[in-house]
Parts: sequence; structure tokens; C-alpha cells
Amino acid sequence: MKDLVEYIVKSIVSEPDKVKVTEENSDQGILIKLEVSPEDKGRVIGRQGRVAEAIRTLLRVKAARNETRVRLEIL
Repeated sequence: MKDLVEYIVKSIVSEPDKVKVTEENSDQGILIKLEVSPEDKGRVIGRQGRVAEAIRTLLRVKAARNETRVRLEIL
């Protein structure tokens, strides 16, 4: 799942070198933390959070196939 987020975000932002994705497993599921440069944060979130919500939807679909839960945190 980390690779999926990294691929999507790097294609959106203007500084793909500053994208950092970490993945943590817990008993509640998978937590994915996403860090981008401050200038690109608006692009990743999108207007009214549409881009971030679309990424979260894709993650939920992939997580459902793996029978787990996933959360995306944009830092």
C-alpha cells in the first residue's frame, strides 16, 4: 500500500524528491503517514479535500481485498 500512495503522490507534486511515505502496522490496521513539502501539501489535499479523499478511497479498496483496515495521515 505504501508503494501505491508513493506512486500517486509523486505524480501529483512538483517536488517528488521530498515525498516520504511510512507504513506502520498495528492491531487496528495499517497507518500510512505521508510527508510532502509545504508547497505541495495543497496539491495533495486538493480543493475541499477531494484528492486526499480519492487516495483514501483507493487505499480502502486495496485494504478490503487484503481483509484489513487502512488510514492515511497527511503530515
